[in-house]
Amino acid sequence: MQFLFPTFLWSLLAVGIPIAIHLFNFRRTRRIYFSNVSLLKNVEMETSSFRRLKQYLILATRVLAIAALALAFAQPYLPSENKSGTNAQSVTSVYLDNSFSMQNEDNNQRFFDIATGKLDQLLTLFRNATRLQLITNDFDAQEQQLTTTDRIKDRLTTLKLSHTPRSLPSIYKRQVNLMSRYAGSGKNQFFWFSDFQKSTVGDVASLKVDSSNRLFIVPVQAVANQNVYVDSVWLNTPFVREFQNNILYVRVSNSGNDDVQNLVVKLFLDDVQVSTAPVNLAPKGSATASFNFNVRGKGFKRGRIVFDDLPITFDNEYFFVLNASPVIRVLHLYGQANPNRSIENVFANDSLFAMRSLNANNADIGLLKQTDLVVIESVERVEGAMRTELENFVRKGGSILVVPPSNPDIASYGGFLSALGVNSLSERTSNEPIPLTNPERKSPFFSDVFEQSIRQENLELPVSKPVWQWQAGGAKLLSLRSGDVFLSQSAVQRGKVYVLANPLTEAFGSFAQNALFVPVMYKIAAQSVREQRAAYSFDENNIALTVPDLPQNTIFKLKKGKIELIPVQRLNGNQLTLELPKSNQLTTEQDMESGYYELQKDGQTVQLLALNHDNQESQLDYYTPDELRKLFANQPNVQVFDHVADGDFVKEFQKQNIGVSLWNYFLWAALAFLLLEILVIRLIK
Repeated sequence: MQFLFPTFLWSLLAVGIPIAIHLFNFRRTRRIYFSNVSLLKNVEMETSSFRRLKQYLILATRVLAIAALALAFAQPYLPSENKSGTNAQSVTSVYLDNSFSMQNEDNNQRFFDIATGKLDQLLTLFRNATRLQLITNDFDAQEQQLTTTDRIKDRLTTLKLSHTPRSLPSIYKRQVNLMSRYAGSGKNQFFWFSDFQKSTVGDVASLKVDSSNRLFIVPVQAVANQNVYVDSVWLNTPFVREFQNNILYVRVSNSGNDDVQNLVVKLFLDDVQVSTAPVNLAPKGSATASFNFNVRGKGFKRGRIVFDDLPITFDNEYFFVLNASPVIRVLHLYGQANPNRSIENVFANDSLFAMRSLNANNADIGLLKQTDLVVIESVERVEGAMRTELENFVRKGGSILVVPPSNPDIASYGGFLSALGVNSLSERTSNEPIPLTNPERKSPFFSDVFEQSIRQENLELPVSKPVWQWQAGGAKLLSLRSGDVFLSQSAVQRGKVYVLANPLTEAFGSFAQNALFVPVMYKIAAQSVREQRAAYSFDENNIALTVPDLPQNTIFKLKKGKIELIPVQRLNGNQLTLELPKSNQLTTEQDMESGYYELQKDGQTVQLLALNHDNQESQLDYYTPDELRKLFANQPNVQVFDHVADGDFVKEFQKQNIGVSLWNYFLWAALAFLLLEILVIRLIK
C-alpha cells in the first residue's frame, strides 16, 4: 500500500489525544456524597475488571477512528499492476472520435454515445486534474490548450458528429505538439476512443509512440452487419436533354456482412420523386440501378438519391446536380465557302447550339475562350497565332473538328495535327469514290444513334472521295471499305480532335447529304461539352471548375441557405480552383452539411455544386483489438483494451494503471469506529 499524500500521516500523532484523556480522566476515582441514601435506587454492582474493559473499548474505538481518518486524508492506494502506470498529476490528452462512422450502433446505442459515457466515467479518476486535453475531429482552437475535468465534461454534452475524418498519425502529432508546450512531471498519457476504421485511420503500422508517454487504445466496435451507400452516379449521355428520355445510373455498395434484399432506391429531381428501383446487395457487394426520367426546362436540376438503411444514416442521401440542355457553343471557321452550308444547317437551327460562323482570316482568336467546339472547314493552312491558340484550346478541354479543303497544305496540317496526336498525314491521289463501312453500333459514340429496329444491312451508307489519309491515334468512328479512316477521334489531354477525310461538298462525296451526317455532327457537338461533375466530396482538397472568363481579382463564394463561405481560391483564365474548408476552419454557424451549394459572384449564381460526405466513412471495416496489439507489439508503453462497452472498463483501467484507491474505505472505517464508540457507551452498562 502506498499513499498519494504521505505528509498527512503526521496526523496519526493525534491518536495521543484520546490516550491522554484516558490516562488522566478514566483512572481517577470520584467520590460522590449523598444526604439521604434512601433516595438512591438499587445500583448494580460493577466489578473493577468489567469497568476497565469498557474503558479500553472506548479508547480503542477513538484511537482507531482518528487513525482511519488520518489514513483517509493521506489517500492510500494499492499500486497498479503495470509498474509504468499513469500519473493523475501529469498531462492527460484524450482523443474522442466523432466522425460519422461513430453513428453505428451496439445494442441500440450509438458508438459515439458509448464512448462519451465511458470517457465521462474515466474523467472521475482525474476529478481534480487541471492538465487535461480533449481532441476531436473538429481540430478546434480550444483543443490546443490544457483545461479542467469539469470543462471537458461540459464540452462532452455539446459535441456533434463531424464530417471530417482524421488519421491517427495526425491525432498523435497534435497531442505531441501540446506535450511539447506543457511538459508534465513523469510520463504523460494519451487516450484514443475510436472505432478504428481502416479506411480513415491512416498508416498506423509506422506510428511510433515516444517512450516518455503512454498510449491507451480503447476500441468502440460491434459486428458490421450492413451499411449501404452510393458509390457514384453517371448519365448514359454527356448531358441531359429536356423533353427526352434520359437514363441515370446509380452504383450502390454494401460494406456490411449481411445480404440486403429489395432495397428501394428513389430518385428525386427538384424535390419531386420521379423514379424508383429495387436492388439486391451481397455482403461487400455492389449493384447498379438505372432510372429513366425526363426534365422540363433548361438549367441546373437538383438531384437526390434516397433510401432507408439503418443504423448508419448519414450516407442514406446522395446529392448531385444535372445541367439540363446546356447551350453548346460552336465556332465555325471557314476558308473556302461551302455553297451547301452543311455545318450552318446543322447547328444554326437548333436552340441547343449557339453558333458563330466566321471567315478564318478575319476571326477573333479570343472567341475560343467562349467556345466548346471549333469546326475548321476548308481552311487551306493552319499556322501562326491561330495554330498556337487552337492547340492550347484543345489541351484545356476544347474540341476541334477538321474538315479538309479540296487542296490542303499537307505540310501545314501535318505539323498542326501531329502536335494533337494525329500522325502520318499524307495526300491521297486517287479520286475514286469509296463507300463507307457500317458503323460499329457497339461503339459508345453510336450508342443512342440507331433504333433497335433498323437492321445493319438496311442502312444506306454514303460514299467518299478522300483528299488525305492518316494514322488514327485514337478511335476510328467511321471507316472506308478500303480500310482507311474516314472519321477519327483522338484525345489530347482534356480535349478531343476529330478529323474528316473529305470536304463536305457534293464533289467529294455524299456524307453531308446522308442521314448519318446530322446525328454524327450532334454527337461530336454533344461530346464537346466540358462535362461538369455531378457531385463532389467534402474530403477533396481542391475542386477544379470551369467558369466564364473573368478578371483575376474576382472573388467567388459558396452559399447554402444562411451559410456563406469564401474559400481559398485561384483563378487562372476560365479555370477556378476552390479549396474546401475543414471543420476547424469553420465557426459554429458555418457547419457544412451535405447538400447544394451555389457558387456566386457578386450575388449571382454562376454554378450549382453538390457536396457529399466521403464514402470512406461508410466502410464497415475496423481494426480489432488483436490486430491493434500486433501493430503495437514492440511498444510496451501502448496498451489496448478489448472493448469500451465492457461495464468494468474504468475499474479495470484504474486497477492496471492507476491502482486501487483505498481512502473511501478508511473513511467508512472511521465512521464505523465512531458508531461503535457510541454503541459501547450506550449499551454496555
